[in-house]
Amino acid sequence: MNQRIHTEHHKALAKLLSTGERRLMLFGPPGIGKTTLAASLADRLSKVGREVHCLAADPGMPAFGPPGAVNLGVWQQGEWKLETYQALCSLDAARFRLPLIEAVGRLARQLGQSALLIDPPGVVRGVAGSELLTSIVAAAGVDLVVVLVREGQQTLPLQQELEALGADIVRIEASPLARRPGKNSRDRERTRLWDSYLANATVREVALARVNRLGTPPRKAPEAWTGKQVAFLIDGTSISMGEIIGMQGNSLQLRLPAEQRLSSQMLVRDAVRDASGLLVTSKRFAESVVRYLPPSDLVPDYPQLQEGGFRPMVQTGSASAVLMNGVFGDPQLHLRLAHQRRSLLFDLGDGARLPGRVAHQVSDVFISHSHMDHICGFLWLLRSRIGERENCRLYGPPGLAEQIEHLINGIHWDRIGDRGPRFEVSELHANHLRRFLLQAGKPGLKARGMMPVEEGIVLDEDAFRVRAIVLDHGIPVIAYAFEPVLQINIRKERLHARGLEPGPWLTELKQRILTRQLDSQLSLPDGQSETVRRLAEELTLITPGSKIVYATDLADTTGNRDRLVALANGAHTLFCESPFMQKDASQAQRTGHLTTTACAEIATRACVSHLIPFHFSRRYEDAPWQVYDEIAADCPHLVIPSSPMGSR
Repeated sequence: MNQRIHTEHHKALAKLLSTGERRLMLFGPPGIGKTTLAASLADRLSKVGREVHCLAADPGMPAFGPPGAVNLGVWQQGEWKLETYQALCSLDAARFRLPLIEAVGRLARQLGQSALLIDPPGVVRGVAGSELLTSIVAAAGVDLVVVLVREGQQTLPLQQELEALGADIVRIEASPLARRPGKNSRDRERTRLWDSYLANATVREVALARVNRLGTPPRKAPEAWTGKQVAFLIDGTSISMGEIIGMQGNSLQLRLPAEQRLSSQMLVRDAVRDASGLLVTSKRFAESVVRYLPPSDLVPDYPQLQEGGFRPMVQTGSASAVLMNGVFGDPQLHLRLAHQRRSLLFDLGDGARLPGRVAHQVSDVFISHSHMDHICGFLWLLRSRIGERENCRLYGPPGLAEQIEHLINGIHWDRIGDRGPRFEVSELHANHLRRFLLQAGKPGLKARGMMPVEEGIVLDEDAFRVRAIVLDHGIPVIAYAFEPVLQINIRKERLHARGLEPGPWLTELKQRILTRQLDSQLSLPDGQSETVRRLAEELTLITPGSKIVYATDLADTTGNRDRLVALANGAHTLFCESPFMQKDASQAQRTGHLTTTACAEIATRACVSHLIPFHFSRRYEDAPWQVYDEIAADCPHLVIPSSPMGSR
């Protein structure tokens, strides 16, 4: 069968279903109307005395029942009534498609002779879509697939797979009004379903020692458990679902519907209630914001770049930041400000991977401490800035100014004249900065006085600030937070509606917003001019900036943990050292460094969106995945390379 049935012919499709105990799967992308069509068909069939069941198999947005599960329901009195479910504890159908397929098969086998509608996930492309389509059809015994398409669409999604199914295929045109809700709407609706399921929940306690933890449970950190969706199973069948609200000692406190019970098998995956109260996926990967090669305009392509391991790069609306020497190399974070020819450096490890022209764009360098691997790149910076007349500002712990002076004085400057690089060095002493000025080829270190430091802010500009805290590494070590004031995004659809071409004027608009020149006039590409205030209201979306935190070389002490958690709280990205695995914890303690577990627990407590660990000991160069696996056990927001340099 390969016929075309329009949306107004639902009656004909219902008649087709009524001729035998058919199992029908609706197939199409998100927002095309599968759930609406399933309800319409069920209503028509029920009116002629047919019992109709539905498998809501999209765990991220089920038509009924708890999210994070495959739900089986029956149509009664104009709506779906939940009969039972099989928990997945994940909203991600593509990632956990094997458990989803098994759940569909288990529930489908429970049904007798009655019509069954299957409302699957809207995954219709790639390997995941192909596997879900063919496997759900096989697992549920589907004999009729209804493919929903947009008006004028000629080809079907996964057409070759559909033709190979052996089931009847019906093509139906979706309503032109069918639209996928936005992400925020989906998050709210999913959370409403989950809250409804937990409406009569009571608090229970589960001792971890008494349950077998299945799926991908956190290992230790109490914060990593909070908000997690869990399920309890007996012989693989779900008997209850709930939500963890806290952990005390080795016991979990959770909310569970009053009539449901516990068991010795507990399933945990990646569904979690976030800080805003929404049920979402706790993302372990962050491919959309993290890349593992430096941008091509920063680094030439030569073989030595393979040294140092993965080189993570994170991008926000305000800046991009890349670990230039990789997770095994000397610490050096290059942060480039968006829409500006200006860079900040955090630590000065080996500078060979940054081209000399970038050195002229470096306005500020934030040094954690002066161990060799954190300051040896100063000679690269010094040489690259010969002839640069602007001061380069350096920030660091007490004693930094004299150390920089000694590095400069180790070189003969007899031919430099007045072209020697200039540096302004600021040392952080408790609640003030001591400032010094020095220039290569000129004698002496000139004191520039002191500047008070409030709330740790060592650099405060219109667009961003940099905050610092002092940590203990046997010597003082400084961790830094780059804190943009605002993130300004251009609303392209409004730009297009006004017929305005993008260009440098948009950068100027952003700069004037940041510098609060709201009443100034800005010239537009069409020759007109308007106030910055009006353009900001019409053309921009302004949100709080995304914080990036850099912390390395700190002992695992309570004081260090508390201070770093406070600095990194709510950060977009935390770059945090993780030199040693747990098996080498004694080495970490002896040398004043963190372990993988300590790094993960700090990030989890700080509620960061992305954790990028670095400064790995070279003893793990042949097995970096072991380091990542240990961190992942305690931090759901770990960023793991999606394109590794070697196989796992």
